[in-house]
Amino acid sequence: MEIVVPAFIAIIVIIGLIKKVPVFDAFADGAKKGLITLYSIIPTLVGLIVAVNMLKASGALDMLCDFIAPAAEALGFPKEIVPMVLLRPVSGSGSTALLNQIYTDSGPDSFAGRVASVLAGSTETTFYAITVYYGATSVRKIRHTMWVALVADFTAALMAVLTVRIFFGM
Repeated sequence: MEIVVPAFIAIIVIIGLIKKVPVFDAFADGAKKGLITLYSIIPTLVGLIVAVNMLKASGALDMLCDFIAPAAEALGFPKEIVPMVLLRPVSGSGSTALLNQIYTDSGPDSFAGRVASVLAGSTETTFYAITVYYGATSVRKIRHTMWVALVADFTAALMAVLTVRIFFGM
């Protein structure tokens, strides 16, 4: 397994040499374009990171979770995953930290741990993806993208609960 990435790079270089492509120049040009893209999306990413950290540090996330928990439990959600459902569309690393906390508190084979695992694998960091993709293409009007993506995230959360109940009888 350790040889896969170096072998893939070697194959790309060999094919480039066979086709008489200036491999290093092509690499340098691609790196330059990547830096230009990064430069264009950095302000939005910094804003998103600051907003997530403020949300967590202010206690607003905890208050929102406490408010939503009764309705979530009525829908069959374990209360332990409510923070993850709320944070997953905003922050991948934050939701991964919550996933690890759920594993520590409830166990990976618990209902909450299994639902959180399915949720982690079936949802997207919606706001991050919108920020990166629309920012890179300089699109300013996202129209219905955010709302449709959030509905998809909520649907994935419902399906995670349903899937764990069906497959594991919990």
